[in-house]
Amino acid sequence: MHTRDYQALDRAHYLHPFTDFKALGEEGSRIIEHAEGVYIHDSEGNRILDGMAGLWCVNLGYGREELVAAATEQMRQLPYYNSFFKTAHPPAVKLAETLCRLAPAHVNHVFFTGSGSEANDTVLRMVRRYWALKGQPDKQWVIGRKNAYHGSTVAGVSLGGMAPMHAQGGPLVPKIAHVRQPYWFGEGRSGEGRSGEGRTAGQDPEAFGRECAAALEAKIQELGEENVAAFIAEPVQGAGGAIIPPESYWPAVKAVLTKYDILLVVDEVICGFGRLGEWFGSVHYGLEPDLMPIAKGLSSGYLPIGGVLVGDRVAETLIEEGGEFFHGFTYSGHPVCAAVAQRNLELLEAEGLVDRVRDEIGPYLASRWKALEAHPLVGEARSLGLIGALELVDPATGERFAESRGVGTLCRDLCFAGGLVMRSVGDTMIISPPLVISRDEIDELIDKARAALDATLARLAEPQSDPRPDPQEESPA
Repeated sequence: MHTRDYQALDRAHYLHPFTDFKALGEEGSRIIEHAEGVYIHDSEGNRILDGMAGLWCVNLGYGREELVAAATEQMRQLPYYNSFFKTAHPPAVKLAETLCRLAPAHVNHVFFTGSGSEANDTVLRMVRRYWALKGQPDKQWVIGRKNAYHGSTVAGVSLGGMAPMHAQGGPLVPKIAHVRQPYWFGEGRSGEGRSGEGRTAGQDPEAFGRECAAALEAKIQELGEENVAAFIAEPVQGAGGAIIPPESYWPAVKAVLTKYDILLVVDEVICGFGRLGEWFGSVHYGLEPDLMPIAKGLSSGYLPIGGVLVGDRVAETLIEEGGEFFHGFTYSGHPVCAAVAQRNLELLEAEGLVDRVRDEIGPYLASRWKALEAHPLVGEARSLGLIGALELVDPATGERFAESRGVGTLCRDLCFAGGLVMRSVGDTMIISPPLVISRDEIDELIDKARAALDATLARLAEPQSDPRPDPQEESPA
């Protein structure tokens, strides 16, 4: 079949996630046919460096035959059985043990789901059940952050703080509130223009981080500490724009939650399994979460699987005092998905990829990525581990472009045309490449990113150069 044939079938039958269906049908989808290493290949013969590891998930890279073999072997032995009715199977049991060994010491249980969205639905159920069992049924409020993403189910949308999703969500889950995000570049700087070092003058980042933690405390006081069950946040906000909090932020948040005895939920769906140079983002920031939603890198995206790592104080209460927990999924701990995830974790360990991100390839990316800050379009280039962001600004003022100009969308499309997947969140360009990426491939990524920035700048200089919005929307997942 040719590209146009796939596009016709796609237009006729496939409703894509996070998409303007009509506009995409008119434009036509990109058809991705195969992949290897850090590259994807489309039906037109283009080889494209996948700077986003799919959707933050292909940590081991594409084409790993070891994962194919693990799936094949498990398919032949036990393709499916559930975990209901007092049953278990070896893949789920082994994976549970491995995850709890890799997790922080106070985490010794896991509840399996099929995705990160389902994991956060589970979190909401567990949090409220925990406090009911502790004799505090009024502790039901969960506080999240504005512009946070925790999935696209009704509970996930409610926990997240993305306004466009809320606008289409109808009645959301009650008793969920949101506080400001620790986004210094977007909210902590002034509008006075760029300084000599390429940053705008404004509030000190560390003071800003403490101010954001203070906003959390103010919200707890507003709702009443006796009513607040948990705070949920990502170590680094991924889908919100690769927002790396100031160093002051997490210590101040920990102090607030300890003061009021409120559960900490750290969403590890993006940051888990080596993305920040530790097995979990919680470890990087010295956090001790009560609950840790996981997915994505758990299987390197090869098969759908997620879960919730459950800290001891929550798990012991659910086990010893809870009786039957009326919650679960047909595919909880699916044997083939669990077998692939187990092999994925074994390979991440055997190849030392988590340490490599922390000690070698992450620092190399940071040095090359930071150099892009010298580009006239870039107001900030930040990274941590193998997550990076570029803030696009007007070279004349150092301020953001008008949203209507769609500069991030233009840059994204020019990246793709130039052989690089780098996604846009508004006018923030972000990357999250596979953990197996080499130095040479990082050099290629940087060269292609710079070329796309140059092309974007050139297009903006043209008369009436405002780009038409791309109908293929950017998923926040």
